[in-house]
Amino acid sequence: MTAPEPFQHPPVGAAERFSTRVAFFIAGLCMAAWAPLVPLAKSRAALDDGTLGLLLLGLGAGSIASMPLAGHLASVRGCRWVMVLGALGICLTLPLLATLSSLAALVPAILLFGAAMGLLDCAMNIQSVLVEKASDRPLMSGFHGLFSVGGIAGAAGMTGLLSLGLEALPATLCVVALTVALLLWAGRHFLPYGSERDGPAFAVPHGVVLFLGALCFIVFMTEGAMLDWSAVFLVGERAMPPSWAGLGYAAFAAMMTAGRLTGDGIVSRLGGPKVVLFGGLLAALGLGISLLPLGWPVALLGYGLVGAGCANIVPVLFTAVGRQTRMPQRVAIPAVISMGYAGILLGPALIGFLAHLSNLLWALGVLIVLLAAVAASGRYLGCVRN
Repeated sequence: MTAPEPFQHPPVGAAERFSTRVAFFIAGLCMAAWAPLVPLAKSRAALDDGTLGLLLLGLGAGSIASMPLAGHLASVRGCRWVMVLGALGICLTLPLLATLSSLAALVPAILLFGAAMGLLDCAMNIQSVLVEKASDRPLMSGFHGLFSVGGIAGAAGMTGLLSLGLEALPATLCVVALTVALLLWAGRHFLPYGSERDGPAFAVPHGVVLFLGALCFIVFMTEGAMLDWSAVFLVGERAMPPSWAGLGYAAFAAMMTAGRLTGDGIVSRLGGPKVVLFGGLLAALGLGISLLPLGWPVALLGYGLVGAGCANIVPVLFTAVGRQTRMPQRVAIPAVISMGYAGILLGPALIGFLAHLSNLLWALGVLIVLLAAVAASGRYLGCVRN
């Protein structure tokens, strides 16, 4: 009597690659659609800056809390089930965030919104690892590039709808309708399976996974610093008019998006280790240029170089997470994503603390050292197997 053949997953083709891109677009779209709603929620609930800051931490807290569960559920029920659950959770909670007017109601709503984002984010990254591995060619940068495109569409679209006089709820429902339409279009091609089921459901990152997570923390910390501190630096240190201060993050985000949309070809030609090496060095150089006392136009150039340098580091790191065998993917991927989220959440606060001890120039300068360390780590990525 012969042993049964192991179960073989259905082949991955163009439809699965396309659906993965749609999932990343949805995540970026919905995350960015929340940003223009923040000042409206602050006004409705009469929140001061400190209370608003604590409320916003709820989004990250909800996401980080749900990610380990997402990895477990994806291995048991499949990526499709978790991604659809997360996307529908976003569709249900985003309108609440556009209408609730008390802190007591906003807190659970933003925790649930963050948890839904965490489910979608984690499951789509697990799917991206599986699809890239099955396709046997670099795809991760393009997937993450669609997140950036979705972010641009969400922020610009919501801002445009609100500027035309639409109330927050109808504008949000437009985003929800687009999300549901995209799910109906591409959701049937989400993977009905996840990563392997063996091993523990939850685990503390260690070994190479901890190493990759630390690198993600630094890169996401840099992104958080660009988001929260670039405008402050340009206005306070480079005398840029406050109304133009958003150009700093815009330069960073535009170059990051362009870098990711072209990144798969770059990774194919150079390989992941060199992308991390050159990307880390370019980001460190750009940040150094932005800190030179040469006026805000030069600082904008520097921020663009930071975006170009950081663009493909995280996708390469995610590919390495999928390649390592020290920890099961269903626990390794949530762990690395959670460390990245922690970088975005805690990084700007750490920059502020260092700026308080010295000044903002020196605080941002610490990132140059950290990005150089990321660049130096590139030589070890080619050995990531276990």
